[in-house]
Amino acid sequence: MTRQKTDPQAFWRAYEAQVGEPVLAYALGRYLRGWEEFQLPLWGLLIATSGGFRFHHFPHESWIEALSRSASGGAPPQERRLFIPQERFIALSLGEKKSWWQKLFTPALLQLVIRYRDDGGAEQELVAETEKKAADALLPALRDGRKP
Repeated sequence: MTRQKTDPQAFWRAYEAQVGEPVLAYALGRYLRGWEEFQLPLWGLLIATSGGFRFHHFPHESWIEALSRSASGGAPPQERRLFIPQERFIALSLGEKKSWWQKLFTPALLQLVIRYRDDGGAEQELVAETEKKAADALLPALRDGRKP
């Protein structure tokens, strides 16, 4: 069985065309909390575009999950996206896990914290995790609205 290869440059060109903004930086990361519509931690792409911050979760399921879902009549996993416009940013920061226990037994991930104003003007906080190398490009792109 062969897998179809996807050209990363073609993927990002198509993504930019879809959202109508240039992609400045991106990282694989995990959404933890702060967006009302997402209840679970989700893995996906953390993306800085010229217009703000985007998170894109691509649905997936193992064959065991698919069999279980088809037997129970459940719905397939759904694609999930969120967007926070740059003009709504209040503060952006990166922080390490504080507990020595967490540092010892979990990968070295940094927490990206975005404080922003929601549609009603209330202050909200979105938290995601990503690796340091990726975060070093992502944070400046989010702050400046241009490629680092």
